[in-house]
Amino acid sequence: MSTDLLDPAAVKADFPLLEQEVNGGPLTYLDSGATSQKPRVVLDSLTGYYEEINANVHRGAYHIAERATTAMEDARRAVQRFIGAPSEREVLFTKNATESINLVAHSWGRNNLADGDVVLITELEHHANIVPWHQLAAERGIELRWIPLTDDGRLDLTGLDRLLDGVKLVGVSAVSNVLGTITPVRQLADAAHAVGALCLVDACQSVPHLPTDVVELGADFLAFSGHKMCGPTGVGVLWSRAELLEAMPPFLGGGEMILNVTRDGFVPNELPWKFEAGTPPIAEIIGLGAAVGYLEGLGMEAVRAHEVSLTDYALRTLGDRFGDDLLIHGPTDTARRGGILSMCLREIHAHDLSQVLDQHGICVRAGHHCAKPLMRELGVTSTSRASLYLYNDESDVDALGDALEEAARFFDF
Repeated sequence: MSTDLLDPAAVKADFPLLEQEVNGGPLTYLDSGATSQKPRVVLDSLTGYYEEINANVHRGAYHIAERATTAMEDARRAVQRFIGAPSEREVLFTKNATESINLVAHSWGRNNLADGDVVLITELEHHANIVPWHQLAAERGIELRWIPLTDDGRLDLTGLDRLLDGVKLVGVSAVSNVLGTITPVRQLADAAHAVGALCLVDACQSVPHLPTDVVELGADFLAFSGHKMCGPTGVGVLWSRAELLEAMPPFLGGGEMILNVTRDGFVPNELPWKFEAGTPPIAEIIGLGAAVGYLEGLGMEAVRAHEVSLTDYALRTLGDRFGDDLLIHGPTDTARRGGILSMCLREIHAHDLSQVLDQHGICVRAGHHCAKPLMRELGVTSTSRASLYLYNDESDVDALGDALEEAARFFDF
């Protein structure tokens, strides 16, 4: 794996979409927290599947079906390697991270949680790691408990021992999709294990940006999406320890997930296919494998170093240009945060601000970012979120600053 510094210009050239212009000027894409752009190698892998080996997997005994199956299972092994999983059998393909978390809630949760049990999550969580637990609370009477935040957007763990009383599962985002906060996953996992609980990690904003090793993290479940890490939409991953997956009932029923079906019942398939009912997103899985190869070629240490440097530049230069007029939520220490900048420019509504930025070709996200409980803690209804990635550079941050100045003039302050 490469450890060289990234050349953002060379990286950007790998992404065809970034070559286009908007409103007569260059496109500045700053919404990778929602979805990343796709390099040519990923696009080519999708075309190659449909042009050369379009066949269903695991079933056909003919040449292109065998090639499709090999390509898909090669992608599984690539993901296994990328996240440090002990076995490819532990890597499950889903539709996205939301489905992965729902799989845990509905398969493990329904099989292991009862009235009075506690699930502990954080005030940083995306709705995908909140709503399934609300559903189980309504159905099973479990208690949903919350880890609060400090003033600078980090987890407040001062009362963790008390919060862990009766807990069966701790769910935590590795990196906040609103504040960029990097959470102490290993500390939380160790604390969970000490009281006999499991740890579920929402890694959507960490796997694309940080070196990942599921064993070092101490996680029991880890979920992420392909489309945020240069891969296609429609494919996600759930990793878990084999012994947990073996004990869990299947999430969906149908083809592929069985060894046998009779009038009296069925026998589920072996891992990982036990949890992959029906025809999988074959092309997208192959595309995810190509994205893993692309990221490995850059080196995740280099990706992280680039983002730390660029985030530091953004916080310094935007702070110098706007002072107190621009509030960027989250930790100020770049060692404790990712490249997510949730901003409020004076009293300008986030949607109004994003529309003005769009006129200058700046792509940012406006809204509550599927984190309404966190928005309430921050005392806002929405923010404008710029999220940096490997194809961004200082010129993109400068373009954002210029557009923010235009917005300030437009709204006359």
